[in-house]
Amino acid sequence: MTRVIMSGCCGRMGKCIVSMCDDPSKDCKIAAGVDITKGTGNESYPIYEKISDVAEEADVIIDFSFHGITSEILAYAEKKSIPVVLCTTGHTPDELEMIKEYSKKVAIFKSANMSVGISLITELCKRAAALLGTDYDIELIEKHHNQKLDAPSGTALMIANAINNASDNSYEYIYDRSTRREKRDKKELGISCVRAGTIVGEHEVIFGGRDEIITISHSALSRDVFAAGALRAGIYMSSSKKAPGIYDMEKMLNEQFM
Repeated sequence: MTRVIMSGCCGRMGKCIVSMCDDPSKDCKIAAGVDITKGTGNESYPIYEKISDVAEEADVIIDFSFHGITSEILAYAEKKSIPVVLCTTGHTPDELEMIKEYSKKVAIFKSANMSVGISLITELCKRAAALLGTDYDIELIEKHHNQKLDAPSGTALMIANAINNASDNSYEYIYDRSTRREKRDKKELGISCVRAGTIVGEHEVIFGGRDEIITISHSALSRDVFAAGALRAGIYMSSSKKAPGIYDMEKMLNEQFM
């Protein structure tokens, strides 16, 4: 039985994960929740405002809260010697550096998107970019609900970075062409954002060549796909004693299927 501290337990994603843990087949349970909201009072687990107040024993922390409290979560994880699954996006450069430093002492699973499908299309985009080169223009379009705060999405940047890494980091990200009165450069990677309605998450990568368009896309139809991936990562991180370091979807899937 994997015991989970759910950071952000009263948020939309936190509630999804809590609901999944109610399924006996998952062999998981919520040991404690952390949220500035106290919940309904009918939860089967205690909820704390700060993770430092959590007294229950746990095997892993899953965080779907706010990037500003990442330091508190990692400090607690180091103190308790338990791994962390960081699902929160929008980290600042300083926060990313802090996560890197903590990874020398804590096992940290970090992904901008917890969907297995997103991991797959990211690999496909890397291969496409390496094979097609600059003969094809690359444009990335991401769509999310109107309540999402960050733009572009962490997932969009994850895909763009994967493409760029496969291309010797030769691309410049272009987010807005409204002030650019010039032809498109071959070394541009366009990223466009849509915020509308209740769109869960859509990512489309266009490889535009001469007389040919190749499109790789992923659509999330519910938040359950992210919750399932996060829970899977939590079980993976707690199933054996993970050494300090940064873990991600690619590493997990390679270990499980390769």
